[in-house]
Amino acid sequence: MGKRKGGVSNMEKRKGGGSNMEKRKGGGSNNGGIEENTMAILDTSGFNRDSHHRHDDSLAFLEAVRSASLLPENGTPPTSTMREAIFQILKEETSPELIMGSYQLLNELDKRFPRLWLPKMEEQASCLPPTILNEPVEVEEDWCPFTLGLDRDDEINKGSSGSIDPLGFHSLIQELGKMINQRSKALETKILRKMLLLHYLVSVLEGDFVPRIKAFKEKMSWTILRDSLLSMLLGSRKIIYRSLVKDCLSVICDVFSDLYDKYESSDVDSVAPPSNEISHNCIAAFALALPELKRSTCIYLKNLLRMMMDLDTSRNVADVQGCTTRADSVRTPAAEIILDELAYNSDMLSPFFQVFDDPWWKLKIIMQHFQKYTPKFPVRTRRSNSLVNDSTFEGVLKCFSNSRSTKNIIKKIGMDVAQLLLAHAFLAYLSVSVDSSAQNDDFEEMVKGSSLTEICKHIIAAFTFIRKEYKNTEILLMGKEAVFTASTILSTKS
Repeated sequence: MGKRKGGVSNMEKRKGGGSNMEKRKGGGSNNGGIEENTMAILDTSGFNRDSHHRHDDSLAFLEAVRSASLLPENGTPPTSTMREAIFQILKEETSPELIMGSYQLLNELDKRFPRLWLPKMEEQASCLPPTILNEPVEVEEDWCPFTLGLDRDDEINKGSSGSIDPLGFHSLIQELGKMINQRSKALETKILRKMLLLHYLVSVLEGDFVPRIKAFKEKMSWTILRDSLLSMLLGSRKIIYRSLVKDCLSVICDVFSDLYDKYESSDVDSVAPPSNEISHNCIAAFALALPELKRSTCIYLKNLLRMMMDLDTSRNVADVQGCTTRADSVRTPAAEIILDELAYNSDMLSPFFQVFDDPWWKLKIIMQHFQKYTPKFPVRTRRSNSLVNDSTFEGVLKCFSNSRSTKNIIKKIGMDVAQLLLAHAFLAYLSVSVDSSAQNDDFEEMVKGSSLTEICKHIIAAFTFIRKEYKNTEILLMGKEAVFTASTILSTKS
C-alpha cells in the first residue's frame, strides 16, 4: 500500500470541516466490521489465486462496498485495505465488467470522500471577496494509488496490490502510446484497462492539485503546491520530466490521428474476432465505446499537461518571491518542451490544438511559437525614447501586413501552419476576452492597448494579405471561419 510523505503540515487545524470529514471520523469504529465482511467475500475464493468463482466474488465485493459506503446517506468510508483491493481489480482484472465497475466505484468514492478539501470560506462584507481560513486539509491516513515521497527500490511496485510509483505512471503512458500505434483491431481488454487506469490516476492528481492551486493563489504559499501529489510525482528521480512531457504530447497526437484515420471504424463487423477474455455479447458495446475512451484519454492527458504547466508557472512565481529552496530542483518548463516539440514536428500542431482547448495556454504557446519566427519591430513607449520589441498579439498580426515579413514567416513555418496558428490564436483570444477568470497579467501584457475591434481588423487583414501574396493557395477552412467570425463581430459593432 502506497504511503505519502509530506502533505499539508498543519493537519491539526481541522476546524469547521465539511460533512465528509465528520463521516470519516465518526465511521472509524464501524470500519472494522465492514472491512471484515466485504474482504471475506474475496477471501472465500482466495483473492490473487485462480478460481472460477473469482469473477463473481469480485463483483460481489464491489457491490458490498457500494452498498456500505455510497447508498446510505451517512455511508461509512471504505478502509485503505478496501480501496486498495478495488484498485487491484482495476489494475489486474481482464473482465470488462470488473474493469468498468472498479473504475466507476473508485471515482464515486473519491467524490463522496475526497482526500483533500478546502475549509469553509470566511464570511465577509458583500463588497469583499471571501478568503480561505486555513490551508487545504488532507486526510492523513487515507489510501493513495501513488507511491510517492522518498524514492525507493523498484521492489515496492512489484506486488500485484501495490500502488503506482512515478516510473510505473510514466511507463503506463508509454505503453498506451505503443498500443495506439499498433492500431490493432482485435478487441483486447488490455487497452481498456490501461486507459481507465490512466484516467483514474490523472483524476486523483487533479482532485489533489485543483484545491491546492486555488489556495496558492489566495495565500501565495509555495508549500501548499510543493506538497501536492503532482509535485512529488514530477520531482521523483525515477522519471525524466522532458521525456514525460514528450510522451504525453505524443500520445495525444497519436490518439487524435488514430480517431480520424481513414482506416479507423466503429463498425462492429470491421472488428477482428474477440480474444477468449471477451464474450461475444461485449463486442458491440466495446467497439462503440473505444473511440470515446480514446477521446477521453486525450482529455485526461491534456489536463495533466495543463496542471504541469500551471505548476511550473506557480513555481516561477514562488521563486521570484524567494519562497523556493534548493530542494525545489530547477527544470525546463513543460510549456517550453511542448513548444520545442511542436516546432520540431509541425504534424503535431493540428491534433494538439484540436485537443488542447485551454484558451489561455493555447494563446500563450502560439504567441511564443510565432515569436521565434516573427521579426522584432522596434517601437517607442510614451515613457521612454528607448527601443523595445513589440511582442503583443497585435504586433504578431501586424507581421502579416507587409510582403517581406509575411514571406519570411511562411518560408520558415509553412503556409498551412501559419494559417492554423493564426486561426487558433484568434479563437483563443476571443475565449479569454469573454472569460474574466482566465485573464491575468500575462494576458494583459500580450494584448495591452488592443481592442477587440482592432484585433478583428488585423486578423482579416492578415488572411487577406496572405491570399494576396499567395494567389494559388487556398485558405484553410479554419482560417475562413476565423475571418467570418471577425467580420461578424465587426458588423455588430458598426
